[in-house]
Amino acid sequence: MGLGNLENDFVKSGVKEILLLSLLRWMSAGALCHVARLRHLSLALHRQFLRARYLHNAYGEPETEGLDEEDGREGVLPGGYRLQYNPSSYHRPQRDPGASLSRLEMEEEEQCRSTLTSAFRQQSNRYSVSSSRRLSSTKNTLLDLAFNRGTGAKAETAPLYRTEPLTPDVKGDPRAFQTCRPEYSTMTLDLSQRPAPVHSKQAFFLLHKVTVLKGSMEPVDITGFLTKLSHLHPDQTPLVRGDTRFIMLLRYSVENLRHFSHSQLLEVLRSFVWLGLPPTHSMLGLYEAELGRRAGEMGLHQLLLAADLWRCLGRSVPQYLQCLYDCASLHLGQVGVPEIVQLLYVMGEGRRCPKELVHPLEQILMRHLDQLEPEEVGAVCLGLFKSQTALSEGAVNRLVDRAHSLVYEMSDFAMVNVMKLLRFSYLDHRAWLEVMAHEVPRRAPSMGVQGLMHVALACSALHYRNERILLAVAERLPSLVPHCRSKDSGKLLWAFGTLGVLPSQCPNFYPSLIEALRQREAEFQRYPEHLLTGLLGLAFICQLPEDLVALALSPEFVSLATRSKQLELKKDLFTLDGTVALELPHWTGPRLSRELREETTEMLWRFAQKDVCQKVEVLEAEAVLRDLLGGEEFVSKRMILPHTRSIDLEVHLNPVGQPLPVTSAQTYPISTPDWSTSSGSSTQGWERINTGVTLTEDLLTQLTNGRKTPLPPTQASQLPLLRRTEPDEGGGLFSVGVDLTDGLVGALTKRSNPGPLPRDSHKASKAPIRLAIQVTNRNHYCYRSPQLLGLHAMKRRQLKLAGYRVVELPHREWFPLLRRTRAEKLAYMHCKVYGTLD
Repeated sequence: MGLGNLENDFVKSGVKEILLLSLLRWMSAGALCHVARLRHLSLALHRQFLRARYLHNAYGEPETEGLDEEDGREGVLPGGYRLQYNPSSYHRPQRDPGASLSRLEMEEEEQCRSTLTSAFRQQSNRYSVSSSRRLSSTKNTLLDLAFNRGTGAKAETAPLYRTEPLTPDVKGDPRAFQTCRPEYSTMTLDLSQRPAPVHSKQAFFLLHKVTVLKGSMEPVDITGFLTKLSHLHPDQTPLVRGDTRFIMLLRYSVENLRHFSHSQLLEVLRSFVWLGLPPTHSMLGLYEAELGRRAGEMGLHQLLLAADLWRCLGRSVPQYLQCLYDCASLHLGQVGVPEIVQLLYVMGEGRRCPKELVHPLEQILMRHLDQLEPEEVGAVCLGLFKSQTALSEGAVNRLVDRAHSLVYEMSDFAMVNVMKLLRFSYLDHRAWLEVMAHEVPRRAPSMGVQGLMHVALACSALHYRNERILLAVAERLPSLVPHCRSKDSGKLLWAFGTLGVLPSQCPNFYPSLIEALRQREAEFQRYPEHLLTGLLGLAFICQLPEDLVALALSPEFVSLATRSKQLELKKDLFTLDGTVALELPHWTGPRLSRELREETTEMLWRFAQKDVCQKVEVLEAEAVLRDLLGGEEFVSKRMILPHTRSIDLEVHLNPVGQPLPVTSAQTYPISTPDWSTSSGSSTQGWERINTGVTLTEDLLTQLTNGRKTPLPPTQASQLPLLRRTEPDEGGGLFSVGVDLTDGLVGALTKRSNPGPLPRDSHKASKAPIRLAIQVTNRNHYCYRSPQLLGLHAMKRRQLKLAGYRVVELPHREWFPLLRRTRAEKLAYMHCKVYGTLD
């Protein structure tokens, strides 16, 4: 029986229902709410009223938090009967597809608020669907599994914590690029163009038709029903989704799944989007499997449209996306600008790009690069960032060149996406960064928390310290604290601390974000890394809020953080604990256990031995120091402060410059023997090598440039700058002065006998000079700046607190010397080591 044949019968049935309602209204106008009178209504109306009443009683009073005034409204049923109901009391609140996209975009971006209710509320229904439908299909077993999977499951447990909802923030639209070209309409769903709404009476008429047609419905009938129902106003869709006749319609759609055409299947999926069908509905898994089975038969635009519809539903479909990627390689010849941008968008939302597609997509992208619109450039950058797709350096440079040429036409969202790509690629594009110094201060007053956070985080990852950018962000943030997630606060603190922005430069920034961390304390139960990230950023600039430090080092939090299987947080805890030990001497709060400290130290040392200890510049510095001081017992390569995660070359000298033996196991003991009278082997060995030429300032000046140039008092102890010149035929570095012969080189490694020590030598020997010699590289500094990054600046500060003098071998000086002669390295190292005694 077709739909047209039933139209007259259905209208007659509706007329009868209206007559019955009029008769009841005439008999008792004041008692319509009594349940006994409903036996005179039609079966459809009777079922609706009982369901609404049952669910309202079952779930109690609705939550009022976050509800609109329209939620407590009247439902108008056929015949003028009015029923007071509130769908949010027993249905999931209407989900705005656009809002779900913004939610999933946030990172990369984890959610800090748990969902308190199940996605579809598939509770057991006293009006059993399976008993009322009497389907005769042989597929009933599969359908029952799909629709009743949640019936016997345990109710979803409430989260361990609850947080106050965040007020709306400034959000970017990740789908804005789809309005750039009309071609996108064939492979995307425009969420701003919702179908014209229909009256709820038509929806009930349609649902009544479902009960009449039942199993005789054809795919075209099912598609038509769902399409018309999807035109309901969003406020009405929760009631329809909870109607047993709608669930019956879904069952019939699954039964006819194999009989839908491609266009019908996509139209059904589109209807699910407008109806707000929950992404966790088990029936959708059957649709995903069917679309995956058909992927090889569908065109590229149909494949992309299906992926976009899944995205609008908010459902993760990795199996379908894999089928899409497999088929995309067969359609590369059809890929133009809208296709490549949409495909990268889909890959970004799916968080994956197959390796075999990276090179072909890069070639297509470079071919069409000059045709990209500003928002399309932003979408491409975001897709590459989210899918962690690494293009070649040249391709990224060209892409950012294109962004640079369009920067003034870009939205804030697109501009931030370019920063994300640079952060992922670790690429310093100078022209782009320079224009950001002007654009970020101009745009910051209208930007949201997450956009500002990603700007600061990108600057931190690139080690790019620009005060115009950072101070503009710092000025805007305090007013946005109510919007800050713990993730935003933690990463902002980390970024500013890494770049060494001091509290005196932005007085309101750090206090406001510290307070934001306190306000979002409940989120640390799910995301402990956010608290540690923020506290380490604060530690870099010597700011340690003791209440939050006590929380982070408490046994309960440490146990929570160390249980994480996805993140290694022991190192962060260890760094925080070591910082507390040195910088908070009065601390009486919790500390890490000795076992955890030893375990983390061993882990860090194993890594250092395989990595930094094997670097050429470190090995060469160690060898030169041994030659200079007279043996390996005078140099120790170790982690002086293990919690700072790096090594140093440790050297001990007595006050007159004689080297003292040092081991890697412990620092030099306080009770040092009297060097003037000791007959120990180390002293005898030093006396034996302590002959030769004294390396005076005059001699060093003669060796370096043949003439003595007086230095200002403030520079007297600094190293003379070494010019980067090519070695001459004799292998020497200096073009004038005394030739560095083997005999003179040997003399340079020895010091003349200093004679008897002063009378207070016994006192002096008890306080050896401890040197921490550091071989730095450019990654220890801000970009094109002499300022150390946060972790390394903190390490310098703490080494001084521990009683060390820091001797730096800057990469700009030491690295060029690696290609020079041994004598030149010895002369340089002599100046660096003994310059600390002045």
